[in-house]
Amino acid sequence: MADMPTPCLTAEEFQRRLLTWFDQYGRHDLPWQSPRSAYRVWVSEIMLQQTQVTTVIPYFKRFMTRFPTLEALANAPQDDVLHLWTGLGYYARARNLHKAAQVAFAAYGEELPTDSVETLMALPGIGRSTAGAIIAQSADKQAAILDGNVKRSLTRLHAIAGWPGKPAIERSLWALAEYYTPDTRLADYTQAIMDFGATLCKRSKPDCPICPFNDACRAYAEGEPQRYPESKPKKALPTRDTIMLMLQDSQGRVWLEQRPPSGLWGGLWSLPQFERHGELNDWLADHVVSPKRHAPLPSFTHTFSHFRLSITPQPVSCDRLSGVREGGVWYDINHPSALGLAAPVKSLLSQLVPFTLDPTPGPSH
Repeated sequence: MADMPTPCLTAEEFQRRLLTWFDQYGRHDLPWQSPRSAYRVWVSEIMLQQTQVTTVIPYFKRFMTRFPTLEALANAPQDDVLHLWTGLGYYARARNLHKAAQVAFAAYGEELPTDSVETLMALPGIGRSTAGAIIAQSADKQAAILDGNVKRSLTRLHAIAGWPGKPAIERSLWALAEYYTPDTRLADYTQAIMDFGATLCKRSKPDCPICPFNDACRAYAEGEPQRYPESKPKKALPTRDTIMLMLQDSQGRVWLEQRPPSGLWGGLWSLPQFERHGELNDWLADHVVSPKRHAPLPSFTHTFSHFRLSITPQPVSCDRLSGVREGGVWYDINHPSALGLAAPVKSLLSQLVPFTLDPTPGPSH
């Protein structure tokens, strides 16, 4: 492990302190811990990427009710999967989860393979850390993890300068993660090191005075634990503009179109989008009988990781379409069907009627 910084403790002492802390303060009653299977751990790990545990729990429970097995998920329509993902964001996770379930069920049958990290990494959307978490927690086999919480904790404990996303720094962190990973109590250790970063060595206001490693933590010794880890160098986010057509028929239904399978909101259902009012006018002239345009709703901004989208909602009412555009549906907001909705679309639709579009299965239309 030539890239590994000098450890702050021996592996055995690190494990002892962490597991002692976990036994008293860790999370032992998460829904994916009982019953614990490779499938359930996998779904939870994908949901937990970029998302907090408290947010994930109700989504996970609904997901397991609808898709209790790998086979159920593999055989489900993508719309059902995206519908239950609505509100969690980062929808590529859901598309990859669905695709991986289909591939895994065809190749391995009723359960994910846990023989090696490499086997799991061959499936869509499963990286090295997720594969390690699945193996360690479901099979109790030795496999290291390096999610965001673990990166932060190890970076602080060893006062590692620089952004952890840089390849050289990430290699150093992986070396430390492997060094500290034990060969027993793997499920507990993996949960413990995630819990430690999530609940004690937090991004802001870490609880250093009660930390079991505060006598060995180099960032704490420097007096500046929150200096670590260093943030990714920021770039100014560009802004794009779009007009969202809120087209309602005489029954109050809203016209939605399915996005392409990849890219922005891939596979989700959205209001038709136009860059300019001229494009919107042309579309209405071609497809809508006697459209009645109403005053635009206030514009708002939806921020993605790499750009901001400025959205101007344009309400239009009509009696009917002159031709049904391929890939579109009339969506009944009073009896919503089970479709995956882009987050801004869900918000706009919720403004039309006094109820919340909850991501639970409804009747299909």
